[in-house]
Amino acid sequence: MNAPLNPQLVHRPMPDAMLEALRERFGERCSTALALREQHGRDESPFDVPPPDAVVFAESSEDVVFVVRLAHEHRVPVIPYGAGTSLEGHLLAVQGGVSLDVSRMNRILQVQAEDLTVTVQPGVTRNQLNNELRHQGLFFPIDPGADASIGGMAATRASGTNAVRYGTMRENVLGLQVVTPQGELIRSGSRARKSSAGYDLTRLFVGSEGTLGVITEVTLRLFPLPEAVSAAVCSFETVDAAVQTTIAIIQMGVPIARCELLDTHAVRAVNRHDKLQLRESPMLLMEFHGSEAGVAEQAQTVQEIARDFGGTDFAWATTPEERTRLWTARHHAYLSGLQMKPGCRAVTTDTCVPISRLAESINESVREVEASGLPYFIVGHVGDGNFHMAYLIDPALPAERETAERLSAQMVARALRLEGTCSGEHGIGLHKQGFLIDEAGEGAVAQMRALKRAMDPHNIMNPGKVFAL
Repeated sequence: MNAPLNPQLVHRPMPDAMLEALRERFGERCSTALALREQHGRDESPFDVPPPDAVVFAESSEDVVFVVRLAHEHRVPVIPYGAGTSLEGHLLAVQGGVSLDVSRMNRILQVQAEDLTVTVQPGVTRNQLNNELRHQGLFFPIDPGADASIGGMAATRASGTNAVRYGTMRENVLGLQVVTPQGELIRSGSRARKSSAGYDLTRLFVGSEGTLGVITEVTLRLFPLPEAVSAAVCSFETVDAAVQTTIAIIQMGVPIARCELLDTHAVRAVNRHDKLQLRESPMLLMEFHGSEAGVAEQAQTVQEIARDFGGTDFAWATTPEERTRLWTARHHAYLSGLQMKPGCRAVTTDTCVPISRLAESINESVREVEASGLPYFIVGHVGDGNFHMAYLIDPALPAERETAERLSAQMVARALRLEGTCSGEHGIGLHKQGFLIDEAGEGAVAQMRALKRAMDPHNIMNPGKVFAL
């Protein structure tokens, strides 16, 4: 098992000529102010890295082309920045350079309701998009929890709470507009639902974490808003009982839309943060989509399955207000969990395994962290075999960081042994590069490096992420 990477800082100074050119083009939209650079040089990962040399706010594809061409000429790194919600060090400027903030590129360019597609700029957030779409009876289902940008979600191949029914960004991105490392604007894919035309460049860019280009437009699949939606919570005596219930639900083919696990620590945290009165024990938070009759049938089946595994306090949330309150609490789980240990940082890892191996993976991970004495909490999109473990550490105590990293490595090794993956949705970034080699093998990673070198020979696109060149 390869250890997580500690970033090797190799700063590439930005030439004065490049900074002058950026200031001439962008004026106040180019900043070297320390506070702004620090804001763009920090995410939710446990790494502390010096900030980028400059921040540029792009407002158009032409702006992105200008920055990337200039960076290509001067061999200066470019780090795309959306909402800054990544967890694995994706946006850290480990070699200096320009943080290219695309959050102002936030226009919904075209809704093609009859084709169930939409084209947006990368800075559009998922909440912004769905607020616009609901008036047309449509929605975009990918929900990673944070109000992430669509460009960032595509770059990290995000998924989230709805993935068990609607898939991930991989299945729901139809086409892209991308600025290549040479500053050329290209398109991949189309609004058609399928294609056999040439290499699938769209799938190459989706999940590339900004290492192959800067996404400037995204075309997405949409779905009709379901006729009926109902949410339910169900409590269990143990995490194992909740997981066994989930496995039975999936194996019986119930088309559940969301199936989320919160362990006792996570439930306690969201109760305090969101002023709820949920029973403080392992809990499944579920949602059902479909016709009135279909939703009722799904819910009845799930309730019977849960009862077989000791599920109690089965409670319904049928009004939009009740559902929103529950899912808002779920989305706050990460920040709520951090408040369990004031001043802490979280070493967060996620794995995904075949659904039949999920109980084994979670149970062993829980035994290990309980034995360590570190505070922790678990949330998981368990309907597709994906769960997240957050180890809460005191950043002033290196021994706690070492313990968390050891536990994380053991959790990943277990997932790989169970024929799973080192990351279901967080991505590789800085933190999981060693694990990628364990999972894919040296030969496969060598092929990835060859693609990177061919497309980005000067290594300017978010260098140091996914793997080291």
